[in-house]
Amino acid sequence: MKNEMNELLEAIKSDYLQWTQRCAYARGNDELTEINKNMIAEFNEKLHYEEGRKYIKVITGGSVWGFVMKADDKQFKAGDILKAAGWAAPARNKPRGNVFTDLSWVQWTGPAYL
Repeated sequence: MKNEMNELLEAIKSDYLQWTQRCAYARGNDELTEINKNMIAEFNEKLHYEEGRKYIKVITGGSVWGFVMKADDKQFKAGDILKAAGWAAPARNKPRGNVFTDLSWVQWTGPAYL
């Protein structure tokens, strides 16, 4: 699971970089400014995860990106990605994906919406 969590963090970082590059290009800049580079470095530095009893919480700065199931339960499988309902708990309505499958849908703003 550790490898998959690191891949998830890398996918989030990659999406943030692509978003920043698209914004710079929309403003007519072909290259990132120092401010953009600093923002990317700060985002990457603050992105991490913390393991709890049932879930792995993915944190971006001072907010929760989402939760990952550590093990199977009645409703979800291990690796299922859940949207955050708040700081301490996920929204348990539907999984947004799974870290063991395709991560191409991952966005830096949070798990994909239904």
